[in-house]
Amino acid sequence: MKKILIFVAGLCMSLAASAQIQRPKLVVGLVVDQMRWDYLYYYYNEYGTDGLRRLVDNGFSFENTHINYAPTVTAIGHSSVYTGSVPAITGIAGNYFFQDDKNVYCCEDPNVKSVGSDSKEGQMSPHRLLASTIGDELQISNDFRSKVIGVALKDRASILPAGHAADAAYWWDTSAGHFVTSTFYTDHLPQWVIDFNEKNHTAPNFNIKTSTQGVTMTFKMAEAALKNENLGKGKETDMLAVSISSTDAIGHVYSTRGKENHDVYMQLDKDLAHFLKTLDEQVGKGNYLLFLTADHGAAHNYNYMKEHRIPAGGWDYRQSVKDLNGYLQGKFGIAPVMAEDDYQFFLNDSLIATSGLKKQQIIDESVEYLKKDPRYLYVFDEERISEVTMPQWIKERMINGYFRGRSGEIGVVTRPQVFGAKDSPTYKGTQHGQPFPYDTHIPFLLYGWNVKHGATTQETYIVDIAPTVCAMLHIQMPNGCIGTARNMALGN
Repeated sequence: MKKILIFVAGLCMSLAASAQIQRPKLVVGLVVDQMRWDYLYYYYNEYGTDGLRRLVDNGFSFENTHINYAPTVTAIGHSSVYTGSVPAITGIAGNYFFQDDKNVYCCEDPNVKSVGSDSKEGQMSPHRLLASTIGDELQISNDFRSKVIGVALKDRASILPAGHAADAAYWWDTSAGHFVTSTFYTDHLPQWVIDFNEKNHTAPNFNIKTSTQGVTMTFKMAEAALKNENLGKGKETDMLAVSISSTDAIGHVYSTRGKENHDVYMQLDKDLAHFLKTLDEQVGKGNYLLFLTADHGAAHNYNYMKEHRIPAGGWDYRQSVKDLNGYLQGKFGIAPVMAEDDYQFFLNDSLIATSGLKKQQIIDESVEYLKKDPRYLYVFDEERISEVTMPQWIKERMINGYFRGRSGEIGVVTRPQVFGAKDSPTYKGTQHGQPFPYDTHIPFLLYGWNVKHGATTQETYIVDIAPTVCAMLHIQMPNGCIGTARNMALGN
């Protein structure tokens, strides 16, 4: 009888254990800034087998993942990956935008102080982000017992992915030459960060972002956070959000082809291989879920395209602002255009109100004037875009990218491969921000815990990443999420 009772008790315990919700020990988000989808294959034969090819050859690839909004820029991309939402909801309308006629940076926060330096580079927080993130929802799901940490060279690439309830976010202060945080998270750097900075730093004001060294430094910091914060070692699932910024900085200067871009992706592959090995050792193979994606792509250099008889060109947006203001000055006696940014023109409400003019009159006149420029496919009043005749997929991206009070009043869509840069035969860099495939087509790879090997060309969007990860974790999707969970990657 005693043996039977022991057997029954053991069986009950076994059934109770099997009935528990299964989750990975750690979720790792890896965003590679400005990584075009085709870089997975353009450099494939040169990658080693333990880095990017390990993810492609053993993970699940959503081959047709696109960004469903414009402008396609860093702050928006990082926030959209982790919120499953778009600027129209998150409020992150660009890296920079205007509020109350003042130019603001997406993460700047005068109400916090830098921790680790005395510069303004540390005065950052996610206070302008209006939606929750994967990490926030993970914390809520277990009464804030998880650890969530963000690491990147760019502050916005660390802060926005980590979210509001993060335990920490660390970014690079160029003026100091090391990693810092802000009082939004803590009043002092942990000792392990102090020790890391003593061993890993650069001379003040050295721009590590334009060096392959920036890739290595980011992964080293991520590995230090993994080990020193014991991520993946507790009872609850933890999260580490990592972003590689040097790929973007180097791409802007040297474009999508050539030695510099090649070298930074070879470094990325090498450092990723080491990072994956560290995850295997610290957390265990199959115990972590990793996703890799990008915040946006990039256009090929227009001179490179012209050499091969492909239509392309640069758009001097600063000159367009001058020309438009000159026209409006002659027409109305004021120059109300403050700036152009992210293919949007921003108007000065205070100046227009003081002049006694109606803002709508200024907008209408500006739209008609700008339409004369042959470089634009479409020019529109952002508030009335639903009335504009244009392909639905472009219109949807424009609507999703507009946030009243932070976005510009007038939007433009240039011809494909005509992007914002001075038109010069010596220009060798690139830009991004447009609704076309070279900027919107990004990688999305899942690897590790409960992920089968495979691929799909089913149309997928950047906003689907967060709900997919949340569904795998059995937690609520972020509160502003508009994406759809994609379950074809699940191993069971």
